Amino acid sequence: MKKIFLLAVLTMLCIASYAQEKLPLKEEKIEIVTTLFPTYDFARQIGEDKINVVLLLPPGVESHAFEPRPGDIAKINKADIFIYTGKLMEPWIEGILKSITNKDLLIVDASQGIKFLENNEGEDGDKLHHDGKDPHIWLDLGNAQIMANTIAAAFAKKDPGNIGNYLNNAKNYNEKIANLDNRFKETFSNCKHNKIIYGGHFAFGYFVKRYSLGYESPYDGFSPNAEPSPKAIVNLIKKLKETGINTIYYEELIDPKVARIIAEETKANLELLHGAHNISKDELSNGVTFIDIMENNLKKLKIGLECQ
Repeated sequence: MKKIFLLAVLTMLCIASYAQEKLPLKEEKIEIVTTLFPTYDFARQIGEDKINVVLLLPPGVESHAFEPRPGDIAKINKADIFIYTGKLMEPWIEGILKSITNKDLLIVDASQGIKFLENNEGEDGDKLHHDGKDPHIWLDLGNAQIMANTIAAAFAKKDPGNIGNYLNNAKNYNEKIANLDNRFKETFSNCKHNKIIYGGHFAFGYFVKRYSLGYESPYDGFSPNAEPSPKAIVNLIKKLKETGINTIYYEELIDPKVARIIAEETKANLELLHGAHNISKDELSNGVTFIDIMENNLKKLKIGLECQ
């Protein structure tokens, strides 16, 4: 009986050892940290199940007000890849980069290869900032495609074994972006109005340039701490009444008090035009994507500009 028992145990051990050799090893995912929502979403669309991606900017926090904490630096140091949007959008990035001790960390500037709007290229050029340049590059969908390719190249460099997945995902994703871009162009080709009235800090310079639109905002600059002058508010109220535009848009994650005042004075509709800097906790938990945000913007603009 003892011999039979010992033989059974040995057989089981051999089977377990064989099975362990034949079972594929669990694939180790690459760890990604990104600063703003656009790069976070581009990363998860391209990396899919090959990566773990963390958004450094907490959900619900306005991006311009964000200041990284020591814990954020620790997150970055533990990652394989750190992706930021650009030093113009994140002026604190140079201090962060000096604090990096992980020599194997791949640092990616997602703005590389993109031409920034200079302050003489927008309709209201004096409203651009950051050394006279607009940092909201992702709101030009052509730039969004460049950013996606930059991120895919970084993934391929860090994880060459899955290069095919990353490049194919980027290709498919950019096709979706191109389709959305065409829908914007088609929509704006036949509208009653071609000017966006925005009651917040205008981040859509690239967007209006790409689609040959105009815009008006009471804010002189993009700082959320800035306040528009009473004269600027009065002028915007006059502009709404003169043009017959009946929609004023406001920005995400900030109390739209100025837009609300103008809407009350003009009886205009108040609608969100989402700049995609960041999303709320609910949006994050519901899996909202950059494309979802832009598609919703298209719906809101189609109504506000009275497009066919």
